[in-house]
Amino acid sequence: MRKMFITLAATSALALGACQSPAADKVEDQAEAQADAIDEQADAMPEGPAKEAMENKADVVEEMGEEKANAMDDNGEIAPSETGVGDTQK
Repeated sequence: MRKMFITLAATSALALGACQSPAADKVEDQAEAQADAIDEQADAMPEGPAKEAMENKADVVEEMGEEKANAMDDNGEIAPSETGVGDTQK
């Protein structure tokens, strides 16, 4: 029973630690909405380099929003630059 309680407490602490502030969430949500709008524009374009450029722009906008939100309150959320696995991370 005691082991289960400790595990539950640790899990709860991790979950709470990964939450962003409302301001950071708003920044990230705005960037995601902007990236979605750019993606919609790209979907309407014919296949080719211009469409790929628009899709890449959407990826950059979304990741920059994540980075900005992370910089606002770095409390456990991991941004693409910290993992190197985002679409625009090399």
